[in-house]
Amino acid sequence: MDTQDNKQLAGAKIDVINQYTGEKWYYSDIVKEHFFKPRNILLDAPVDGEYDATGMVGSPACGDMMNMWIKVDRDTGRIKDLKWKTFGCGSAIAATSMYSVMLTENNGLTVDEALKIKPQHIMVRLGGLPNRKIHCSVLADKAFQKTANDYYRNTGQNEKIVVEGARVIDDRLNITDKDIEEAVLEGAQTLEEVQKKLKVGVGLSEEAITDIEQLIRFYAEKYYG
Repeated sequence: MDTQDNKQLAGAKIDVINQYTGEKWYYSDIVKEHFFKPRNILLDAPVDGEYDATGMVGSPACGDMMNMWIKVDRDTGRIKDLKWKTFGCGSAIAATSMYSVMLTENNGLTVDEALKIKPQHIMVRLGGLPNRKIHCSVLADKAFQKTANDYYRNTGQNEKIVVEGARVIDDRLNITDKDIEEAVLEGAQTLEEVQKKLKVGVGLSEEAITDIEQLIRFYAEKYYG
């Protein structure tokens, strides 16, 4: 949440205090509603052939993991059902629950339209998340991209498949653009803050530093608006 959000919540009840940093986290009533009563969650394994496409991101060994399934109306091309399952925190559950609603409400979005829904749109509908939890809204976004790719592959729309690749930014430390993306998602929004996490760019040329700063601005705009 930004400074204005913090001012508005100055008198609100603290929901969580980070045991390591002492940071105070506040959650909106909408976040709590979607955490305690998640929409479109799938608890049992789906029946073979029940859905038109599926996608998975993350790993249970690393923490957050997301499975997603969609069913698309063949006549309209709209998403008529979306189910998901995650091993993640309350913020990830709430964000994905809201995301599933956004893609299926009002007769559903097409797959192409759904890909335009970004993490900041989820944040607006949730009423915000603590800065260090914004990455949780990205889990649903990434899972849906995988699911959309699977749908495009299954329907012969191969030209629409998006494959994300990592680009090495600092070859001395083997740091990629994805590492910088993760640092921004964890709250770093300046070169100094990213360097505290990654040591990236120390001793590199001015041109390389400029490239890193541009990436930081890109990801900060993408996820924080």
